Amino acid sequence: MDSDDRNDGEKLTEQASGFSRRDFLKVGGISLSVPLVMGPRTIRVAGQDVKIYGPGKVPISLNINAKNYSAEVEPRITLLDTLRNELDLTGAKRVCDRASCGACTVIIDGKAVYSCTVLAIEAQNKKITTVESLMNGDQLHPLQQAFVDNDGQQCGFCTPGFVMACKAFLDKNPHPKPDDLKTGLGGNICRCGTYVGVRAAVMQAATGQSAMSSLSDSLENEGGQANG
Repeated sequence: MDSDDRNDGEKLTEQASGFSRRDFLKVGGISLSVPLVMGPRTIRVAGQDVKIYGPGKVPISLNINAKNYSAEVEPRITLLDTLRNELDLTGAKRVCDRASCGACTVIIDGKAVYSCTVLAIEAQNKKITTVESLMNGDQLHPLQQAFVDNDGQQCGFCTPGFVMACKAFLDKNPHPKPDDLKTGLGGNICRCGTYVGVRAAVMQAATGQSAMSSLSDSLENEGGQANG
């Protein structure tokens, strides 16, 4: 049977069924788009209804820096990617992308969190604070100014994450001691090694005055005791 005979046969079949190949493609396209506009599916797991999202994009709403933002993202997309790629909030940096360095740190409900480990869809109904919220016009936040005053940054790539980690730390511990900084900021890495400046910045923000000399003395004393 040649191609013309096959085409004639297909046309006869379509006419007999009343459903053409073009109709099938239209219906298929509609069915593929349905999950994008319909609500999430629900399945029963351990006696509870569990919503299943995706795999296509779903609408989400995020409260960031006291403002409401809307976006459509796939359920697998992280908060970090959503901030940077969808909402143009680029303060949080992508460095390790595996919850090791802290460059993407934001504050969620008062807690410092790696935004590369949080799904955007899970961050809904939570209060998210990013480094973009700290400046007041052209005026730096006291913590940001303390970083400048104490040379708490070099390349600056880790600085936004450090600033947010320090803010979360000071919010919970407004009168820290030098020893508190070791554990309080242990989740952030500076590859330039400006840890002394970062710790001094935190102490300055806490006390309202430069703490570089006292912090350096404390570190030197610790080193002397260790060597002794």
